[in-house]
Amino acid sequence: MFATLVSQLPIRLPAISYQAIAPEMILFGAALLVLALSATLGRREHPELYRWIGLLAALGEGAWSANLLRLVDKHGPSLAIAGAISNDGFSAVVGIIVAVALTLTMLIGPGFVRTVAGQGPEFVTLLLISATGAVVMAQANDLIVIFLGLEILSIALYIMVGFRLRDGLSREAAFKYFILGGFSSAVFLYGVALVYGATGSTNLLKIGSFLSSHVLINDGVLLFGIALILVGFGFKISAVPFHVWSPDVYQGAPTSVTGYMAAMAKIAAFAALLRVLTVAFHLQLQYWRPIVIALAVLSLVFGAIFALRQREIKRMLAYSSINHAGFILLGVLAATSGGVRDSLFYLAAYSVMVIGTFGLLSLIQADAGKTEGSIALSDLRGLGRRRPAVATLLAILVLAQAGAPFTSGFIAKFSVITAVIAVNEYWVAVVAMVTAAIAVAFYLRLVLALFARDEVELGAGDALYPAVVRGGSDAGYIAPRISQIPVWIGVWLSVAFTVFFGVFPTLLLTLASNGKIFF
Repeated sequence: MFATLVSQLPIRLPAISYQAIAPEMILFGAALLVLALSATLGRREHPELYRWIGLLAALGEGAWSANLLRLVDKHGPSLAIAGAISNDGFSAVVGIIVAVALTLTMLIGPGFVRTVAGQGPEFVTLLLISATGAVVMAQANDLIVIFLGLEILSIALYIMVGFRLRDGLSREAAFKYFILGGFSSAVFLYGVALVYGATGSTNLLKIGSFLSSHVLINDGVLLFGIALILVGFGFKISAVPFHVWSPDVYQGAPTSVTGYMAAMAKIAAFAALLRVLTVAFHLQLQYWRPIVIALAVLSLVFGAIFALRQREIKRMLAYSSINHAGFILLGVLAATSGGVRDSLFYLAAYSVMVIGTFGLLSLIQADAGKTEGSIALSDLRGLGRRRPAVATLLAILVLAQAGAPFTSGFIAKFSVITAVIAVNEYWVAVVAMVTAAIAVAFYLRLVLALFARDEVELGAGDALYPAVVRGGSDAGYIAPRISQIPVWIGVWLSVAFTVFFGVFPTLLLTLASNGKIFF
């Protein structure tokens, strides 16, 4: 009787707006197409075809996100799929930033990774899938949907970190990233459960509406849930003290994967964090702002100080990314429309700078005829005399990360510090400026090494990849040469973006200003 009654109940499916979720459909559809073609044509046939499919998908996703931004400006924001997906200026701008980061990585990464992981389509497929997760997180108006996007992004990144199967360092990094990432996801999900228990919903708008119309007699469950959600996001953005995975994973991953991971993970996590805090928990500002301030200050200080102690380039850039996470958190803690704008500007500037930086490091490693392993500071000495173009472009991107004038890095740091001053957190702004000055030291140390007089012959002895040559299973392995034309295009685009928007930042600031969270 019960089974008959249940079978007669109608299943109510939400109306689906394919226009709203078109960016995800383009990226995931391209991933499925790559897999289908590889099964039809042969896994190792036409490897460049997969790259160009990925490039077209990235450009298509960016164009559709720009179209959504136009529609939002014309008709206003809207919700889709039973209110789980938000279509507003913020999601559209983040979609454009994702497209830029994915395009640069498609140009820079696949050729290098194929030298250590074969000619198959797996890398391009994983790039597209991870970018799909990032777009889902940017559009999500529900904590469960954010969690789904987070897992789509993270699982693809775990696999890409371990692409260098013959190197124990890469396998160790992937395993560590997977274990700690799974733990942080569980903490995040537990926080979601507590918030649901306190408010009766996982929908961000409904949570915000409930908290604005009800006074909780005992808000301990809610506050603990918010804290656990912040812990989950803290891991993804590698904020101190949830950063312990970052240096080892950056060092062990293929270099071009490291650049993509540094950019895309921050874009997605900060996009979701900004939406959650400003939509669902804007009335709890006095509770979560001190936590965000603590994360920002710790990340700024520890990121800058520990980067000074590093002699391995990728580990140094890992601590540098922690410092950058602290700067982006300044825009988050401001909790204003200006703070959101400045955070988006910083995410766009940083993602381009870091992908270009790791792309140039990949070029340096390719010149040595080695796989994409570790690279020491001493390996870069005298590079300016051997490869002046590579050294000059690398110096520009590194100085941009330091916040040098006439680069987008300077505008990004200046804007988030201004956002903090606007909410009267003057001491946090002072800490940020002091750590920026400290960071200049290790960035300049890298630049000075590039143009030092005494040279180290790349590929000689154990000058490059000491961890691999002295004990890894890649010892003696010489990577095949790759076509560097797409890589150079990606690098030059990164440098042009960094310099152009440092001198003429108005266009990018205007785009970031359109990234408003209307709900």
